[in-house]
Amino acid sequence: TPDIAVKARRVGGSTYQVPIKIGSTQGKALVIRWLLGASRKRPSRNMAFKLSFELVDVAKGNGDAICKKKETYRMEKANR
Repeated sequence: TPDIAVKARRVGGSTYQVPIKIGSTQGKALVIRWLLGASRKRPSRNMAFKLSFELVDVAKGNGDAICKKKETYRMEKANR
């Protein structure tokens, strides 16, 4: 689960992605949202197969949910 998320803040007429610490409950909700979103994008017969394949990919260390997590951390580092 992520411990930092980015949130859009408007400062002086421009919008910045500001890193924000999040709690464990909000982190779990974010992970579930990422997993479901990545599963819905997969081409397959039904949601059970899509979700199971996404969970297998996450366990291996790849998949759209892991890419989303890495992208969030990259954005956080860039906008410190």
